[in-house]
Amino acid sequence: MTRADRYGRGGPDRAGTAGLALLTLTAASGVHAADLGAPRPLATAPAFVDWSGPYLGIEGSAGNSYGAYTFRDTTVGGRPARPFKTGDATGRSDLGRDATTAVGGLFGGYNWQTGPWLYGIEADVAGANLKRPVLLPTPGFVGDGDPGLGLIRAKTDVYGTLRGRFGYAFERSLVYASFGLAGANARILASYPDPGTGRVTTARRDLSSLGFTLGAGVQFAVTESLALGIDYRYLDLGGSGRFDLGAVPGLGPVATRQDSFTSHQMMARLSWHPNGFVLPPEVEDAAPHDPGDGSGDRFSLHGQTTFIAQGVPGFRAPYTGPASLIGHQVQSTTTATAFLGLKLFEGTELYYNPEFSQGFGLSRTLGVAGFVNGEAQKAGAPFPKLRSNRYFVRQTFGLGGETEDVPDGPNQVATRRDIERITVVAGKFALGDYFDGNVYAHDPRVDFMNWGIWASGAYDFPANLPGFTQGVMVEYNRAAFAIRAAYTQVPKEPSSDVLDPRVFRRAGTTIEFEERHVLPVLDQPGKLRLGFFTNVGNSADFREVVSLTQAGLFGDINDAAAATRAARRKTGFYLNLEQAVTADLGVFARFSANDGRTESLSFTDIDRSVSGGVSLKGTAWGRPGDTVGLGTSMNAISPSHRAFFANGGVGLLIGDGRLNYAPERAVEAYYAFALNRTLTLSVNYQHVENPAYNRDRGPADFFGTRIHADF
Repeated sequence: MTRADRYGRGGPDRAGTAGLALLTLTAASGVHAADLGAPRPLATAPAFVDWSGPYLGIEGSAGNSYGAYTFRDTTVGGRPARPFKTGDATGRSDLGRDATTAVGGLFGGYNWQTGPWLYGIEADVAGANLKRPVLLPTPGFVGDGDPGLGLIRAKTDVYGTLRGRFGYAFERSLVYASFGLAGANARILASYPDPGTGRVTTARRDLSSLGFTLGAGVQFAVTESLALGIDYRYLDLGGSGRFDLGAVPGLGPVATRQDSFTSHQMMARLSWHPNGFVLPPEVEDAAPHDPGDGSGDRFSLHGQTTFIAQGVPGFRAPYTGPASLIGHQVQSTTTATAFLGLKLFEGTELYYNPEFSQGFGLSRTLGVAGFVNGEAQKAGAPFPKLRSNRYFVRQTFGLGGETEDVPDGPNQVATRRDIERITVVAGKFALGDYFDGNVYAHDPRVDFMNWGIWASGAYDFPANLPGFTQGVMVEYNRAAFAIRAAYTQVPKEPSSDVLDPRVFRRAGTTIEFEERHVLPVLDQPGKLRLGFFTNVGNSADFREVVSLTQAGLFGDINDAAAATRAARRKTGFYLNLEQAVTADLGVFARFSANDGRTESLSFTDIDRSVSGGVSLKGTAWGRPGDTVGLGTSMNAISPSHRAFFANGGVGLLIGDGRLNYAPERAVEAYYAFALNRTLTLSVNYQHVENPAYNRDRGPADFFGTRIHADF
């Protein structure tokens, strides 16, 4: 679970830096690039871009490409061992969590287009540093905890594909599917330590593979000759014959067979079209990130996609625990969402949001309580994972008086409604869709990304791992204020993806009062929100588990927590302010707290949080669609919560194995370039002191880039 999005809810290593550099280069290109080719003249402005002709480009992925090798028929000294797969840590949670996977290279192709329909051919070649570790299984070992006989690393060096593309163009965008041939070469590296002498025996095997690829992508015309895109491809490169892989000291030779090799790759791309193209006109009065008027007043169809690449250099870390932040890595996340709406009849609307997500946050979204990527999910996956994140019905009861027109938008069918009204929502949604909103800091897809800045950190809103729950929300709205409340399911236990069906014994309640005003001295609008929440869920009491562990009844405090979880209540509140200072400048602030006695169920390991910042539009320098933001936060935990981590506890996001406590502090700055009405590219920097409340580790610096597009 990750974020409340706007539609309703250690320096990078050398290879990883290439992906970040590609996105940063695009920002400069999209804003200032000169036309590199003469556009074809047209008598009238086109309704969509004609992508016909040749193109060349560069592509890169930092942390959002994953490869897996499966090995079978393995023998060690003639004794059979179980099948194994790279990336399977065999009980070792530290294997692979700090790995940066990066792919980057060149591509080129040719398009033919008839009306909005496109077909073409494309070839690409890319270098890679995909290194996936696995422990060589011990022959005859059954169950978990196999110590392994050595470390196997599969390193892919070069990929190449030859693909056909079929797509559909609309406005400045192109969506397409692709298929074709794929090839790669790789090295299998083995290291076998000798327990007696400490010497390590190594072995190597070179492999070449040929198979097929399937994929899809989207690209956007940024200038008359440059396009920015996101491209996903799945590669299946088959297997190989049986081969020898060195020998384990004292046990004999190792032989195995590569049964399969698959890879999922998500690429950011920048392409040059030398023939150029004529851009369709933009709707001048449309707001950024609100794609337009939709297709009527009964149906609504919108979409979004967001790609974030983020890296962290090395930092001071004298020790590392099971949920610690790891330095020297880059990771990426990608989401793509459809917002489908239908007005059943006046006042009754039905909505459905399927969403694909891929990738992981840094260190598998662990190591910082106020995590640094609002799109990073605890339910991350190396492949695009489809979820039905929202499905709900909205019933609006008008109470008469003045009315307002609401334009078509994501999860909003165009309608006219009474300002004074009662709204009831039932189904699956994110509590951030309706609670703890803030116009300046609430959408990690376009503004702040730090969890302690875009949300009230101590608000443990009930949710599954991606951030959604099921229940009912009721709101009474007037021009000057609104009151809303929700009753929803909670997870079955902390950080569980399964919602508890016992809604009359375990559930969450949130109540919020929202006041709206115009400050006379500024003549600018603002909002003040006060929220209260109480959750009853299956959680452990910190004092109890610390006492049981210190008394010697449990050897591991996390075992004590798992054994003593029961229905317990957590309560808290938040205060949330947004205030416009001028038409371009706004400020925001939040304060939140909970009782800090029991485990959090859903969000993160924060008991007290204060944050604030400023947001400024770029009107003063001739870029009114751009935004620059500066925010800061400070997070803290209760004394019993500190004792839990000091004794080796692992929470939702953090756990260094020990703790030298200090509040966690963060500063975040971002600049969002509005490349056009629907496409935004951002650069982001964050500095975190005492990550995971541990003064022994850090400070850590984070560098990120983000592409966001609305449809």
